[in-house]
Amino acid sequence: MNHQGISEISFEETYSVPPEQTARALFSRLPHGSDYAQRLIECLATGYLVAVVESICIRELQRHVDAISEVVVGRTIELEHKGPIPPGSILKLRGWVERLGQRSAKFCIQASDDHELVCEGSVILVVAPRGSLESRIAVKMGALATKSDGDMVEDALGLCAAPESFRRRESQVS
Repeated sequence: MNHQGISEISFEETYSVPPEQTARALFSRLPHGSDYAQRLIECLATGYLVAVVESICIRELQRHVDAISEVVVGRTIELEHKGPIPPGSILKLRGWVERLGQRSAKFCIQASDDHELVCEGSVILVVAPRGSLESRIAVKMGALATKSDGDMVEDALGLCAAPESFRRRESQVS
């Protein structure tokens, strides 16, 4: 990871919003969103906005890492989607590295259309050892291949509990 190069990252570019990236288009493809997708507006989906912003930051950071031994991954994304962005709009995206850690970089982001600031926030990316991340993924893939019990809801850190414990906690709060 080239800290000096990363500390100097800034970008300004444009992005043309395609019609297939609207909230209506995105949610119509999701099983739990298809029932209400047609009631949504024809504007850029927040999920796509996040993906566009994150992809630009990742591209910029990847220019300063060893692609063979390191991989750039997202850690924290805090974006405020401030205004509607209809398909066909041209977004002007601006970003810069605000803070640099030992293995991370925090980007500040702003996006505007021809009328207003439509998005601002930050993206924190981590430069992780490729081999370590690939090993963790392989373990999870192996577990998925042999999994037969669907009762446990668990994330990578083991922080979630079995669904019945959620119900017990809910009844204790009531």
